[in-house]
Amino acid sequence: MKLGYSESDLCVLCGSTALLRKLSLVTAIVTLMSCGSANAHHSFAAEFDGNKPVRLVGTITRIECTNPHSYFYLDVKDSKGVVHNWACESGNPGALSRRGWKKGDIKFGDNLVVDGYLAKDGSRLIDARRVTLPDGRVVYGGSAGDGGPGDTAAQKP
Repeated sequence: MKLGYSESDLCVLCGSTALLRKLSLVTAIVTLMSCGSANAHHSFAAEFDGNKPVRLVGTITRIECTNPHSYFYLDVKDSKGVVHNWACESGNPGALSRRGWKKGDIKFGDNLVVDGYLAKDGSRLIDARRVTLPDGRVVYGGSAGDGGPGDTAAQKP
């Protein structure tokens, strides 16, 4: 009893073993590419310190709408008047849209107020939990289910 296919059988089914090899290669590449983005997502506690809240008031210099997190960057003056660029991590574009944050709500040069938590590594990166948009609306910017402060999805049984 024959289980499976031999290489000659594949020639009949696919037309060529070269086609099968190409299909296998494409499948492997797609699988590897999808693994990279899955590993990019992390819990709040992996990168941020829930005991170190911070409020940033600054001007938008860059916006990156990506998965699994979106980022926007602010120029913020410190107490000595020196400007530092801060990265603010927020949820993915789809989640932000469902919370009322639409494309075009922020643009370069706009001023934002961002309440969040500092990165554990001491870099100028915060988890943007609460963002006050230029029109005064307040939007939850965190990633649902990340376990961070204010994450109602993580509190459900």
